[in-house]
This record gives sequence, structure tokens and C-alpha cells, in this order.
Amino acid sequence: MYGLAIGVSNIGESLPRPAYALLSGLNASTVGVIALAAVQLSEKAITDKLTRILVFLGAAAGMLFNALWYFPLLMFLAGMATIVHDLRWLHGPVNAVMNVLENIKNLRKRQRPTTEEGAIELPERQQAGDEGSPGEPGTQTGEQGQVDERAEPRTVPSERNLDFSWQFGVGIIACFLATFVVLMVLRGVLPNKTLLFSFFANMYLAGTIIFGGGPVVIPLLREYVVAENWVSPRDFLIGLAIQQAFPGPNFNFAVYLGALTAINGGYNSAAGAVLGFVGIFAPGLITVHGTMGIWRAIRGLRWVKSLLRGVNAAAVGLIYTAVYRLWKIGYIDRDFQQGTSLEMEPWWVVVTATSYVGGYWFGVSPPVAIVAGAVFGLAWYAVVSD
Repeated sequence: MYGLAIGVSNIGESLPRPAYALLSGLNASTVGVIALAAVQLSEKAITDKLTRILVFLGAAAGMLFNALWYFPLLMFLAGMATIVHDLRWLHGPVNAVMNVLENIKNLRKRQRPTTEEGAIELPERQQAGDEGSPGEPGTQTGEQGQVDERAEPRTVPSERNLDFSWQFGVGIIACFLATFVVLMVLRGVLPNKTLLFSFFANMYLAGTIIFGGGPVVIPLLREYVVAENWVSPRDFLIGLAIQQAFPGPNFNFAVYLGALTAINGGYNSAAGAVLGFVGIFAPGLITVHGTMGIWRAIRGLRWVKSLLRGVNAAAVGLIYTAVYRLWKIGYIDRDFQQGTSLEMEPWWVVVTATSYVGGYWFGVSPPVAIVAGAVFGLAWYAVVSD
């Protein structure tokens, strides 16, 4: 990614049209691969009707609005929703309201003349008994949000088992939160921040608030870098298209963006690449080690399982948001340097569908599908070029 940034920084304002066709093909196939990942993750994340709703709402809300604080807020609200649902915090108040309404209904019926002396019709809910009542624990079956209390079988090799106490884990996370708060305060109040500090702070923030990783981080990185005018939309799309064909996580994209940001600002390119790498990876590496100790102590708690169930559902929904946003900017050409929707050219729609179907029905691996997209892009250019 660093070498790619150096190369992209030396190209002119316009690429040859075959290069644009190849990049558009990469983007189109990438959208299909990410859409397939979203569907497959949905099948795991959806365990009941509530998580199905949360996946849908997460995707819809992510498409409608985009801000620095928005994604983590959505996932937090989803986690609270599953806690409230699974622990039945609202069932008591709802039952109280239902009982008041039933009492009013019974009172009205008593005031009416009855066909038989002393015959009082019981409400349907009482006739059916308490079975299925939301206030009775353990009556929900099927897709009603029950949390499986059985311990999950786990096999961790001894050489990879880090024996951290929960006290040590709390200390690590506390130190991380302190550094995060200091960095974010400086990011907001310093009057004359250097470009590299601002970039590092944005990457640190992105690495902290992203849950789910992968495609979810791409729209956020575009917001943190392209919207700041540190990297041009075209160069962002070039890097995104080629990065999808590389092995490794999408977070590696921060190396490319850091190097380009430094070059465009007159700084050393290697410094930008290192800051991008450290900024986006450090939060996850630190917090996962801190969480190891705490997780052993809290993993059996029901509210923790419920919280993660909702957060995971919302994170999967945000992957559909990433599909939508990448779809809207995936087609690049001389006339569309900032990217436009793939639907502008039907061939890219076919490439996206081919990538999805190939992975879903025929087990085509993502690298093969993405490289095939590049070939399809070149084939499209060979047909339409004069």
C-alpha cells in the first residue's frame, strides 16, 4: 500500500481510459463481494425477530445519515435494545398498562345487561391462561430473543492463551481511554495542529469506534480523509479498487492514505504511512488485550451476551451501508474523476451481480472474483473503445 501511494502520487491528473475501466471493474466486483459478506454475516447475526429488525434499521439509518459519532451511537442503541428485550425490562410496565385496560373493559361489560344472570365474560387473554404472557419468564420460544445460557465450546492452544487478570485488563483499557480522551481533546482545541497530527487523530478515532471492521471502515475513512481535502476523491478510489485485490485487512488502506496525505502536505511519505498504520491498528490491539482479562469475568453475564448480540446486528447492518456508499462512487472515468454510481453503466451492474452469484452459488473466492472484475473491466473497454 505504501508503494502504491508513491506511484499514485506521481501520476498526472488523468489516467489512460483502460486504467479507469480496470479500476471500475475492480470496484464493481468488490461491491458484489461485500454484499455477499453482508448476507452471510446476516445469516449468523440474525437469531430472532429483534436482531432481524436491528440489521435492517442499522442499514437504513446508515444510508440516511453519516457523521463521526453516528455509527457508534447506532451500535450502542442496538445493544441497549437487545438488553431491554432479553431482560424484559419493559414487560412489567406493559403488563401493568394491559391490566388497567382490561379492568376498564371488564368494568364496562359489568355495566351492560347480560343474557344470563351472573354470567361474566372473561377477557380472551385470561381465557387463554397465562401461557405466552410476556411477564412470565421462560415462555418465549422460537424467535423471541432467548439467550442461550449454555457455555460455548472453546479450544484455545496453550501457547496462545494469555492469562490476564481482570484487574490488569481494566488497567489497560483505562490507560487507553485516557490517551484517547487526551488525543481527542487536543484534536478539538489546538488552534494550529499539524497535518500529520490531525491525520493520526482521525485514524485513531476511526480505529476506536469501528466495530465490525472490514467494509464498514471504508465510508468512514472517506469522510475523515477526502472530506478534509487531504486526498483527492480519484486517488481514494484508485487505492480502494487496488487494495481490494491485496491480501490483508481493509485497515491497511490507512497506510496508503497516510502516505498520500503526507506527500500532498509536503511531509515525509514514510512518516504518514507509519502514523496511518499505528493510528488505525493501535486501538484494536490495545483494547483486545485489555478485554481478554475482563471477558473471562463477564462473558457469562446475560446482559453482556445481549449487548453484543445487538451491537453485532447493527454492525452487520452497517455493512449494507458500505455496499450502498461504494455503489454510489464505484464508477470512475475521465468524466467522473470523483466517482459516480455503478448503475450509470449496465456492464458494471452485471459485474457486481456476477461477483455476488459466483461467490454465493459457486464458491468463488473473493480474490478470484475481484481479479475477474478487473478482467471484465478491460473487456468492456475493448468492446466500447473506438
